[in-house]
Amino acid sequence: MQSSTLQLTEQPEETSTPAVLGVEASFGGRRWVWRAGAEDPALMRLGAALAQQLGIPEIVGRLLAMRQITPDQAPHFLEPKLRALMPDPSTLTDMDKAAARMAKAVQNREVIGIFGDYDVDGACASAILASFFEELGCTVHTHIPDRMTEGYGPNVAALDNLVAQGASILICVDCGTASADILCQMTDKADVIVLDHHKSEDALPPILATVNPNRPDCPSGLHHICAAALAFLAAVATTRDLRRADWFTANQPPPDLMRQLDLVALATVCDVMPLHGLNRAFVTQGLKIMARRQRTGLNALMEIAGVTKAPDAFSCGFALGPRINAGGRIAEAALGLRLLRCPDNFEARQMAERLDAVNRRRQGVEADILDLAMQQAEAQKKAGHAVIMLAGKDWHPGVVGIVAGRIKERFNRPALVGAEQEDGTIKGSGRSVPGLDLGTVIIAARQAGMLKTGGGHAMAAGFSLTADKLEEFHTFLDTRLAQAATLPEKVPLTVDAVVAISGATAELAQDMGALAPFGAGNPEPLLAIPRVTVIRADRIGRDGNTLRLLLKGENNGRLKALLFRAHENPLAAKLEDTTRPALHLAGYLRAESWNGRTDATFFIQDAAAA
Repeated sequence: MQSSTLQLTEQPEETSTPAVLGVEASFGGRRWVWRAGAEDPALMRLGAALAQQLGIPEIVGRLLAMRQITPDQAPHFLEPKLRALMPDPSTLTDMDKAAARMAKAVQNREVIGIFGDYDVDGACASAILASFFEELGCTVHTHIPDRMTEGYGPNVAALDNLVAQGASILICVDCGTASADILCQMTDKADVIVLDHHKSEDALPPILATVNPNRPDCPSGLHHICAAALAFLAAVATTRDLRRADWFTANQPPPDLMRQLDLVALATVCDVMPLHGLNRAFVTQGLKIMARRQRTGLNALMEIAGVTKAPDAFSCGFALGPRINAGGRIAEAALGLRLLRCPDNFEARQMAERLDAVNRRRQGVEADILDLAMQQAEAQKKAGHAVIMLAGKDWHPGVVGIVAGRIKERFNRPALVGAEQEDGTIKGSGRSVPGLDLGTVIIAARQAGMLKTGGGHAMAAGFSLTADKLEEFHTFLDTRLAQAATLPEKVPLTVDAVVAISGATAELAQDMGALAPFGAGNPEPLLAIPRVTVIRADRIGRDGNTLRLLLKGENNGRLKALLFRAHENPLAAKLEDTTRPALHLAGYLRAESWNGRTDATFFIQDAAAA
């Protein structure tokens, strides 16, 4: 790529350095900054060395260097192979105990009870284990709790029901670490195993095994894997024990565990796990499995969601995940799991259509809350609160987490949103910003007696409390997360490179695509294109919420572009301005293939006056 079309020199993300293309405040209210550290001569040399060493385009080498990928890491980053990165499951505390008991259950053809969380990760982890045990001849009963009537985590009634159906072993996936009081009531009825990744500062439950990479005494280093990945590793460990026992025969061959990687990939992306190391291998290989469309339910959902090309991390996170989650948010909690396990094409299609309809309903419920929530959040910010803490009597508890995420994005500070129940209990979810551990603060508030329940991750947490404790809890949050008050309202937009339209080619997009899958921990390269003019703008889609554009550059180059959520996006009016002003655009360049032809499309994230 010629230097005249691609500029890779960057500067640290400091307000004292010049903004990219001079954009101090875009139409979205953001300052455009370079990805930090790229002016370092050593980093520039590293990028060139990586390109030469690996035989890759120079831009890919530079982008790897910007992401702190070393020469030793680069081959595994570009071609992540599970065989090279797969850990020994035994490094997880209690995994050997769990695997031995699960292997015994298989050998004895015991009935297995699986209790999973109501999100994508819980559904995928439950589906992995259910498929694994059924393939080995066990009877499996599953339960996904109803968010409204049961809440988060194990409950005695549901576990007792699994036991009543014959389960002699209970496996809690994506939950259970903080449920010692519940699980201890089951130990004389069945053997209990927890496969979870949530943090907890409480004593671990007194059960057979708690496999959790985030328990304090776990030396595995696998802190950032999701529950579906844990379920996969548990299946690997159990299969290993069965092999050692010479249990497999010609009539009962070992299960093909690689088929389960599509669900591991989906859960890893949707649970926003960092896409490096083992997770990167899981997602890369899992997307290949998903592309074969062999899982009936997932294939039906991809058809309904309009995923016609090979699925990627974007389609998992924005097309498939929200639809699976929708059932657990405002409808049948187990519908997503049932779809993932469904072998019948007709039934799978029906369930996929239902989830799609529920997701549209969820969007409407969310929209009903969002405007008022944003107004209240603005008032709290002006009042000096470091943390946004909202609750409403008519708000649906299934969407409060999404609303919290939207508020967090808008104001760049931790946001918690709750729904007040008829009994005066507020149940809600919170979302945080990088560097501020919300989960730890929630656990501390529960231990201090302010919350009835609470726990989660650094970036996301759930909680419940009585309405009379709300003000005290808000003060606690403001105190513990006080530095949030000093954050800028808008996060600066980090730009990787400046590209002229003439250089924004499908070839460049394909070169940068070598860094995929993109997501948490591995951001997609964001490009800025200077001085463009919109020469055509059309509203497309069944609701006209997508803006399709044709851009012209300074040298008469042309480029197709898209803007999503046009109805609510303030950029839409600027892009549809019939006076055709010159604009700087920032976004993602992707190669799109159709009928054997590959073209570049620019997905706009921000815009500014040129």
